[in-house]
Amino acid sequence: MKKVIIMGAAGRDFHNFNTNFRDNSEYKVVAFTATQIPNIEGRVYPPELAGSLYPEGIPIEDESELEALINTYGVNEVVFSYSDVPYNYVMSRSSIVNNAGASFRLMGLAETWIESSKPVVAICAVRTGSGKSQTTRRVAEILIGQGKKVVAVRHPMPYGDLIKQRVQRFATLADLDLHECTIEEREEYEPHIERGVIVFAGVDYEAILREAEKEADVVLWDGGNNDFSFYKPDIYITVLDPHRPGHETSYYPGEVNLRAADVLIVNKVDSADPANVEKVIATAQRINPRATIIKAESPLTVEGPSLIKGKRVLVVEDGPTLTHGEMKYGAGVVAGQRYGAAEFVDPRPYVVGTIAETFKKYPDIGILLPAMGYGDQQVKDLEATINATPCDSVIIGTPIDLRRICNIQHPSTRVMYDLKEIGEPTLVDVLKKL
Repeated sequence: MKKVIIMGAAGRDFHNFNTNFRDNSEYKVVAFTATQIPNIEGRVYPPELAGSLYPEGIPIEDESELEALINTYGVNEVVFSYSDVPYNYVMSRSSIVNNAGASFRLMGLAETWIESSKPVVAICAVRTGSGKSQTTRRVAEILIGQGKKVVAVRHPMPYGDLIKQRVQRFATLADLDLHECTIEEREEYEPHIERGVIVFAGVDYEAILREAEKEADVVLWDGGNNDFSFYKPDIYITVLDPHRPGHETSYYPGEVNLRAADVLIVNKVDSADPANVEKVIATAQRINPRATIIKAESPLTVEGPSLIKGKRVLVVEDGPTLTHGEMKYGAGVVAGQRYGAAEFVDPRPYVVGTIAETFKKYPDIGILLPAMGYGDQQVKDLEATINATPCDSVIIGTPIDLRRICNIQHPSTRVMYDLKEIGEPTLVDVLKKL
C-alpha cells in the first residue's frame, strides 16, 4: 500500500482523490495539504465523502508542513493538485518532495476525466483572469438561442462545510445566501443565474454531473484558474490572454489547456498591444496547429461614466485575478482610463485585517483593491477598507455587484464586460459540432 499526500487548494485535490484514490485499497491518503485560499487548512475531508477506507476522514494540513508530513507518515508519493502556478514553483515543490524521499506526481486528463451522457463544452484558460466567465456566458447565450437547455458546472470552490457542499445547485440569487457563498463564488454564479442558467458546483463532481444531466441538453464546464476540465468534453475551448504573452507556456497547467483545445480564443484584442496579440497567436499556432483560433474583444459597459470622468477613483477588481493571477489591472482600470479618471487612489494606507494580510502575501498588487471575501470577516474588512479610502467614487470591476454584500458609502459605479468575436470563425461556427 502506497502512502500518499495530495497537495491542493480545495478543488482539484478533492477531485483527484474522488476519481482515483477513494475506495482504492492500493493507496492510503494520509493527508491533504492546502494553500492559495485563506483558512482552508485545519479541516478534515469527512468520512461521508472519503469513503469506507477512511472512517475518520483525512486531515487537511497547511502546505508549509509538507516535508514534515512526508517524514512523519513515511509517504511514498505526493500528488500535486492545484493550478495557476509558474513552472519553477511546481518544480520547487517537486524538489522538496523528492529530497524528502517521495515521488512527485502530476495526474493527467485521461485518469481524471469523467464522461457524460450529454454533450459537454469545456471552457478553460491559460491563466486566471483571461476571460473564461464571459466566454462561458457567450457559449450559453448561443446554445440557448438554438433552443438548448444549458446547465453550467463550475470548477469547485468548497471553502465551507464540505458535507453540505457535496452537491450544490444554484437557480436563484437567494440560493447564494442559502449556501453562504463567498465573494469568489458569487462572482462566478451570479452572472449565470441572472441569465437564467442553472449552476452546479461542490465537491463530488461525478454526483454533480449526474444531477446536472437530469436538467441539461448541454453541460458547460466553467473552469477555474487555469485548471483543465474535470469532464471529457465534446468541444474544448481555451482562452488566451495577450496582456500576459508567454504565460501560456510557463504556467501549470495552462499549457495543458493550450495543447488540449479544439478552439483557442485570443481575448482582449481591443485593449492589448497588437504586437502581443500576434505573439500569442504565433505561439498558439506552433503549439496546437490543429486548433481553430478565434479573436475576441471584451467590450465594457459602465453603469455611470459621470462617476469616473475627472474623479479620484478607488478601483476594486476581481480578487484571484490580482493575487495568484498576477494581473496588474482589470476591467475597472480599463474603464477608469477610457472614461477619464483624474487619479487612481491607493488603498494600501487604509487596508485593515485580512485585506492587509492579502497585500503582505501579494505585495505586487499595487494601487488596486482585490475583492477578497473568503468568509464574513474578510467581507467586513473589505467593506471597511473601501469606506476608509478617501476617494470621489468607487469603480467596481468585479463580475458581481459588490454593493449587494458590502455597504459602500462612497458613490460607486459598476463595470460589466462580455465577449465579442471579431471576424471569422465565430463561436456559432465551432458550436455547430454539437
